Amino acid sequence: MTVRALLGASALSLLAASQVQADPITLTDIAGREVTVDAPVERVILGEGRQVFFTAVLDGDDPFGRVVGWRDDFRQASPASYEAYAGKFPQLTEIPTFGGFKDGTFDIEQAVSLDPDVLIMNLESKQATEEAGYEEKLAKVGIPIVYVDFREKPFEHTPKSMQIIGTLFGEEDRAEAFNAFYDAQMARVTEVIEAQDDLDRPLTFVERAAGYSEECCMSFGEGNFGRFVELAGGRNMASEFIAGTFGTVNAEQVIASDPEQIIATGGNWEAYVPGGDWVGVGPGADEDEARRKLAALMDRPAFTGVEAVEQGQVHAIWHQFYNSPYSFVAVQQLASWLHPDLFPDLDAEATLKELHSRFLPVDYRPGYWVSLKGTETN
Repeated sequence: MTVRALLGASALSLLAASQVQADPITLTDIAGREVTVDAPVERVILGEGRQVFFTAVLDGDDPFGRVVGWRDDFRQASPASYEAYAGKFPQLTEIPTFGGFKDGTFDIEQAVSLDPDVLIMNLESKQATEEAGYEEKLAKVGIPIVYVDFREKPFEHTPKSMQIIGTLFGEEDRAEAFNAFYDAQMARVTEVIEAQDDLDRPLTFVERAAGYSEECCMSFGEGNFGRFVELAGGRNMASEFIAGTFGTVNAEQVIASDPEQIIATGGNWEAYVPGGDWVGVGPGADEDEARRKLAALMDRPAFTGVEAVEQGQVHAIWHQFYNSPYSFVAVQQLASWLHPDLFPDLDAEATLKELHSRFLPVDYRPGYWVSLKGTETN
């Protein structure tokens, strides 16, 4: 018996009176599945807490108004963002949390008790979801899953994902406005790069979550930040050594490849690695401290004698650009680092400020990236 049946007719009448009229719609999600949902949805479970990065765009007046449950990762993965939203929307601290699909700690009974209209999942969780039988189990109790993606193929899937969520939320116009902004900001980089007849693409090494662990060096293959680099006019060093999106390159290979540019992704991961060597860039970050820690990471054996280090072409950028609708900002900043001559007027900080003023309900705070050469901070 479903939660709806257990609630009884009187409770359902009260619930219905507070909701916008919903009608069944069938949409195709990012996984290519046809899913029927009563929309606009009023009760949503977020498969990842950081999905607030899209609810904030579409439900700017109350990003948590529809959220009845979410995975407990937002506070740990991006504490400064969490604090900014909690300061303005304190009700987020009361949202029920649950474990992950990949580690098998998701609680079906808890999900059912929250009586959601839909569960929005990231595409990378699909395999684990299927293997655990969650799709079938949730379907039996009338809870559809819709997959979106900002991580596996961000530039192919971000506009489509925003369109899907906009349809679910009844915020199609808002999604369309964001997608137009997204496309225009991406074009400021891609049109310039594509217009070059003989572009010198600097060999670029991206260290994923640099300093998060003692292991060196996690990186990206052709996907995610690897793709960011290519779109920004660089050559992703690790593509040759990592078959998928994520993997590891050994220290000897970094030295042998001798990259011209090094980009570390970073964030405040105190909750995961207290006192770690990670570079804590992000909203409101201490830029001097971030720069100090970035410089210290370049003293590791993997970077001995590497051209990028010798020339000061070493940068750190907020890791969460890798799994949010805001990836275009990172591409702009990478383009400015890799080709300052081609992008003398491109200002990623101004773009990020505009994103906040037009689409986000929290104030902009600088600190999303630092560089060891010059004064490139924000």
